[in-house]
Amino acid sequence: MKVGSPRELDLYFSQYFQVDPGVLEAYGAFDISIVSDLPLFVDPFLLFNSTKPTYQDLHKQIISYMQFLRDRAAEGDLDPDLIDAWYRFGEVRQNWLGFTQFGNGGAGLGREFAESLHGALADIFRDFGEETVTRGSHLEKLCLIRPGVGKDNISDFTTNLIKGFLCEFTQAFAREHLDEHHCAEFAVQRAWFNYDTRTWVTGRYYLPRLLNDFVLLTPIDMLTRDETWINYGDMVTKFHQLPEAVPNAEQRATINQYFARALGERPNAKQTRDAAAATIRRFPELIDLYIRLQEDDGDRAEAVSAERVEDTHRALVAQIQEALADVRTRTDFFEKPWTSYEECLERARYFKTYIEDNDGYRLFNRGGGKPFANEKELQLAFGLVWCGTEFDVNREANNGRGPVDFKASFGAGDKSLIEFKLGSNKALQRNLEKQVAIYERANRTRTSVKVIVVYTGAEQDRVNRILDELELQGEESIVVIDARSDNKPPASKA
Repeated sequence: MKVGSPRELDLYFSQYFQVDPGVLEAYGAFDISIVSDLPLFVDPFLLFNSTKPTYQDLHKQIISYMQFLRDRAAEGDLDPDLIDAWYRFGEVRQNWLGFTQFGNGGAGLGREFAESLHGALADIFRDFGEETVTRGSHLEKLCLIRPGVGKDNISDFTTNLIKGFLCEFTQAFAREHLDEHHCAEFAVQRAWFNYDTRTWVTGRYYLPRLLNDFVLLTPIDMLTRDETWINYGDMVTKFHQLPEAVPNAEQRATINQYFARALGERPNAKQTRDAAAATIRRFPELIDLYIRLQEDDGDRAEAVSAERVEDTHRALVAQIQEALADVRTRTDFFEKPWTSYEECLERARYFKTYIEDNDGYRLFNRGGGKPFANEKELQLAFGLVWCGTEFDVNREANNGRGPVDFKASFGAGDKSLIEFKLGSNKALQRNLEKQVAIYERANRTRTSVKVIVVYTGAEQDRVNRILDELELQGEESIVVIDARSDNKPPASKA
């Protein structure tokens, strides 16, 4: 084994760096995976709303940098090199958070994000830092104006701006709790910004070492899952509260009239959302009113985020650790001489057991009217069950006819594919008939596993009907996973 390389079944920071998970929890750090990003994000609102002076200072640093960018935007067009230097950041992959399966190499902030932010600062964001309706300034306002900017963009930007703090937070833990052979001194680029020279500065820190790179810990109480507290979808949902908060009666009547015309007669849910979004675009002052609503309800943000993060820890850290340890001690799962097809099939079957019998469904079927997990989130969790494999496993291997979800191979002659689909997918029947066969030919393999995840009884009935029509019911290579929440009583009542 290479020095600094994870041991078999070392999935998490606590395992690899041999520290008690309780020590991490007491320190306030999340026990990250060191093999795959976990779907958590830094929410800048949690810094703004925190009672901790350190967090409040971090938020002020973010706003100061945004004001610096605002002033540069007011000066006119920027040199493309300065756009790259001041707006475009790579993902801070060393914190192992975000939406990358099988690793931690996210895309970071591209030119579209940079140009959107620069344009907004020169236009709608001209008063950034000097707002009168809201109690403070918020980076997340960008995602309300530019719907294509999501939580991953906001989190990446925030994480880059507080990278120096994360280095210091991790360095303090490493010095107190980790063995020297697990750590090294690293030169960390873009650790902090020098306003005198208008350049990013490299800092040196004593940090945990994984292979040839460092690892960063993140405080639990600045993390969330799903969405940041201030987000576009929530704003549209709460639109009905916004016109009533407009103090000017004439303006309020004008907004309501515009919305009524955009709504039309007998609108459905989508048409109502579209009309709300159109009204917000026409009257952008509603954005600040929405932000103020979120500020006033800020105490709930911490409770909601804490619940989401704990849910993620339970499902993607604690339960997977326990389940894999149980499989290792009670079975010969990791010692069997698999072919790639057998490996793919057994991993899919194990994933099915994890969701159906180990409460894994709770992460994906959130209940309470919340959206179900998408294919990307399912693939991320599935990636964690590939620990200990001797096969070469790739995500989204595009070999000429579009990406397949997973490809496992051992040399040139033993390859198999795994394709994930939701039971609600409208193209499921066509996919089962044609898609995987195309992938098999493109990858020169005759073996594949299809994993179908269902969230409702109606989806389960639909999948069974499709399998019956195609005469695929009982086919071993098709693994149907029941992620329903309405047919799983607690163990004490089962």
